[in-house]
Amino acid sequence: MTPPDGLSGEHGIPQVFRILHVSTGNVCRSPITERLTRHALVDRLGDRRAGGLVVESAGTWGHEGAPMEEHAAAVLYEYGADPSGFLGRELLDEHVIRADLVLTATRDHRAQVISMGHSAGLRTFTLKEFTRLVRAIDPATLPDPDGEGGVVERARALVRAAAALRGWLLAPSAEADEVYDPYGAPITYFRSVGEEIHTALDPVVTALTGVPART
Repeated sequence: MTPPDGLSGEHGIPQVFRILHVSTGNVCRSPITERLTRHALVDRLGDRRAGGLVVESAGTWGHEGAPMEEHAAAVLYEYGADPSGFLGRELLDEHVIRADLVLTATRDHRAQVISMGHSAGLRTFTLKEFTRLVRAIDPATLPDPDGEGGVVERARALVRAAAALRGWLLAPSAEADEVYDPYGAPITYFRSVGEEIHTALDPVVTALTGVPART
């Protein structure tokens, strides 16, 4: 098969950029974030170009092989995203090693990922932290997503730029960087968490793709 445009590396090997979403059980927050990210990428880039951005998730206390929590699946349906086929995973070293960007639900998750080593510090952020940093980056300074390196090179440049800004743009409070766990809560709370995640993802996906959300 021919790789998507702009995704061929040396010797014709397809290049990909891996995004890893991390929460605790990998049945609520990170599945919602994973599937909303995938949905938004395909919506803006189409299946072919979005293939260069691989989106996965895992949990620090992940329920290996567990289905997504039913309220989480219901929220995804409401956003037009597909929850089917999801299976929970426990966060492993190999997941962190392969990831080009790790986005966590909370600061504690971020600390746990970084403590695993693998030089993860410069590519691990809470979701809301990364959103805050991305908003401060001039998109004109990032590679053209239609250029030779495509969205993969743009994504790599975005992570480097965000890491460089981290010490300059601190959260107004610790709570500002948290997405709290809805596990066991009613569907209304899951909807509020889904809205938090969706709102935080929008500028991230725009920065990654160079394509704003449809209005």
